[in-house]
Amino acid sequence: MSTLRTVELQLPASPEALADLRLGDVVYLIGRVHTAREGVYKRAVDDGIALPPDIGTASFHCSPAASLDAAGVPSVGAVTATASFRFSKWIEGWLRVSGCNIIIGKGGMSGADYKRAFVPHQAVYLTTVGYGTGALLGRGIRRVAATHWLDELGLAQGIWVLDVEHFGPFLVDGDLAGNSLFERENARIEPRLKALYAGTRPPALRRFGETDRREDEVI
Repeated sequence: MSTLRTVELQLPASPEALADLRLGDVVYLIGRVHTAREGVYKRAVDDGIALPPDIGTASFHCSPAASLDAAGVPSVGAVTATASFRFSKWIEGWLRVSGCNIIIGKGGMSGADYKRAFVPHQAVYLTTVGYGTGALLGRGIRRVAATHWLDELGLAQGIWVLDVEHFGPFLVDGDLAGNSLFERENARIEPRLKALYAGTRPPALRRFGETDRREDEVI
């Protein structure tokens, strides 16, 4: 049985370090990461507002458990990834204006997104591992280095610049060649799924969306 390779990646990541990453590698980050969601993408890409110069080159699709105390001092206790497919329409512009070469989020983006947007900008995509890891990731935050656009966008949507150490774990879903771990594994699993349903009996009491036919599933 093959074992997962673990990589400690220093930020900002060099092209050589990113080229060495393989699909499925477990990655921990050391250096500077910033959060960015819809509000940030719209301001930077749609409105053309210049990004602050201190945010680094690793961008996290994230909802931070963040606060400002009475003196305005910021803190972040946990960081929960949000689904990255929602950012597809901005991602090419974002990589262009931000200079990022690492995007972190939940669930991956499509292989088409990786080839269209990530490959020309020599960027990779890292995905969180499962659910409920916000507090685990929070352990890797060493300090809040800066905050930006909180007045304009609010605590959840603003930019939080975080200095991190052993920040992870993340999995490499999109590599520099535009390959997708999720799409590769789904292609292996899909042909076998019908066999799992073979011989199953219809449920005696159905709930909405409950079926023994995959073609009928409600998503």
